[in-house]
Amino acid sequence: YIYIYIYRFRICIRHQRWLTKSKKPRQRYVQKDGKCNVHHGNVQETYRYLSDLFTTLVDLRWSLSLFIFTLVYVVNWLFFGFLWWLIALIRGDLVHADEDGWTPCVENLNSFVSAFLFSIETETTIGYGYRVITEKCPEGIILLLVQAILGSIVNAMMVGCMFVKISQPKNRAETLMFSHNAVISVRDNKMCLMFRVGDLRNSHIVEASIRAKLIRSQQTKEGEFIPLNQTDINIGFDTGDDRLFLVSPLIISHEINEKSPFWEMSLAQMEKEEFEIVVILEGMVEATGMTCQARSSYLDTEVLWGYRFTPVLSLEKGFYEVDYNNFHDVYETNTPTCSAKELSAKLREGPLLPQLSLLSPEVLNEQ
Repeated sequence: YIYIYIYRFRICIRHQRWLTKSKKPRQRYVQKDGKCNVHHGNVQETYRYLSDLFTTLVDLRWSLSLFIFTLVYVVNWLFFGFLWWLIALIRGDLVHADEDGWTPCVENLNSFVSAFLFSIETETTIGYGYRVITEKCPEGIILLLVQAILGSIVNAMMVGCMFVKISQPKNRAETLMFSHNAVISVRDNKMCLMFRVGDLRNSHIVEASIRAKLIRSQQTKEGEFIPLNQTDINIGFDTGDDRLFLVSPLIISHEINEKSPFWEMSLAQMEKEEFEIVVILEGMVEATGMTCQARSSYLDTEVLWGYRFTPVLSLEKGFYEVDYNNFHDVYETNTPTCSAKELSAKLREGPLLPQLSLLSPEVLNEQ
């Protein structure tokens, strides 16, 4: 029985590898780097973006953000420079500026260029001292107050947008790693779906939590077709195992039980299925306190049946060392090819299967 089981297991593993290569590439819902592969088209109510202008500016590309940042300031300076020039023109300062006894609104303002420079000096509070407003110009004093107030609002909004954009923790997710593949094997006589996560930085993610979603199309009993239906995958929500202390790489395990969407899925059935598992890791950056989210996904061809992850943690003299060269490595293990439901039924019938599934390859070779 043992040799027959080993032979069938190896045949199934080779068949799985062949199907993985022969399956046509499918479109991902979430890319491996976490970017969602969804584009919004035919959005007619574009005014909604303007109702949340701050978030719209933060979400823009860097090149467009810098262009708008520069454009807003230049337009603001030109607008108030035009108003200062207009006041000088109406008062006659441009014509009588050189006459003795004439008190202009702004001293040494004799052209539009000088009005533009005075607008920049006023809003940025440079204060070179060459151009200065006089006390006999009430309209100029009012314009000075208006420019100071509006300039402060523009500074607060634009500098705030740039600060939020710079401090966004998106790049923090670049040092959060997910294994290239997910694996299915037996743990404590229970079929489990597993993947590995790790953090490359010494500054840790605070209050880290992880969740997973199964993405696949579904047809209801009434005949309704639901594309890309999302189903929760329990990875310890009820036991608290979804709360992570991510100091070293961890293997996240989903027990395939009666509530699991993989409960009745065997190796042969999984080869025919088309699905995607989306994993989401969230937490706060220890240095800034801002929330960070890292995402990745596994297609059905990236879920390996009958494998386990290679250990990466070793005990050195006075510390633990993580070898990230083996982070994505897996090795074959003896795993039943039946579904978790069938495995549970066979475990209740007799002790042969659990003993067989727990044997290591070295023990099997000796037998």
